[in-house]
Amino acid sequence: MGPLLMGARPATAQGSTSTSASTSLAERARATTSRATLFTRSSSMRVFVAGGTGHSGSYIIPELIAAGHEVTGLARSDTAAAAVSALGAKVRRGDLEDLDGLMEAAADSDGVIHVAHRQDLLPLGGMDAVSAAELPVMLAYGEALAGTGKPLVAAGSIGSSGKLGRPATEEDPALPVGDEHKGTLRVRNVVETAVIDLAERGVRSSVVRIANIMHSTADAGFLAMLIALAKDKGFAGYPGDGANLWNAVHVRDAASLFRLALEKGPAGRFWHAVEDGGIPFREIAEAIGSRLGLPAVSIPADELMVPGYFGLLANIVTQSYPASNLITRRTLGWEPAQPGLLADLDNGHYFPAS
Repeated sequence: MGPLLMGARPATAQGSTSTSASTSLAERARATTSRATLFTRSSSMRVFVAGGTGHSGSYIIPELIAAGHEVTGLARSDTAAAAVSALGAKVRRGDLEDLDGLMEAAADSDGVIHVAHRQDLLPLGGMDAVSAAELPVMLAYGEALAGTGKPLVAAGSIGSSGKLGRPATEEDPALPVGDEHKGTLRVRNVVETAVIDLAERGVRSSVVRIANIMHSTADAGFLAMLIALAKDKGFAGYPGDGANLWNAVHVRDAASLFRLALEKGPAGRFWHAVEDGGIPFREIAEAIGSRLGLPAVSIPADELMVPGYFGLLANIVTQSYPASNLITRRTLGWEPAQPGLLADLDNGHYFPAS
């Protein structure tokens, strides 16, 4: 069990419903429990997606619709609403601060996929603020779905189980979080733990741990940042000998895993959205350099040189994140079908012709 108050109701000051309202929502959710628990892969579900206009969400919605599900996406602006509609989903206006609205949306659905984060909080509060805002959202979903057996699938990080000296597996729990972890990525582990804990309240909850690099033609994440650094510095850097292992997944394969977890994933489980389970960082740098016509250069692994090249990414790029997907594949029948990371570097997005 994690360091969370399991079953705690989001505080009223944060915008949650009253006890009676929560009970009403829970009853509404339980009214369709039999429908939610009888789904097979060919059955149609009413799915609520939060974060549907982000990188992963914009692939998850079409994946769900192609499988025959009816999707409603959260939209906090006219622009987001138009994007959700363009993906083929219904629109529910609201935001992550409206806990009442999120509970209602969850209760009215057959399942929830959550891949949204308060990115606006990062500049001032960092990951601590982002996690603090996301935790009551998960507890709100728990209130709405408790006792129904309906699925809640949330995004997690492949690094949440920490340094193990071996490839991380789906059976490794998220590391506990203490005061000493403030300001680090580890603080979000409380969110993953909260989702897993909801299984004890009758929610078919699970976490999809996403690889360090989720690549696609729409990628603006770590890989795009590494390419931008190489262009700026005039060479593709890697820390030390570059033997530390990174992992990757194509966003389309990640989207299919979210669908499978929603449709048939058992409760209280972690899943690994990982295709390439361990690529030496040096090989990634060499691949970037070769495509840019730049050399790949070792950055001495000390407290000055690595931050001097990688900046805010320094603490991340020096870590090793080997991971296995065996349990995910065996349990859910997930089989990545898209190009691996190094092959996908040749698509036109990462290195467009000048």
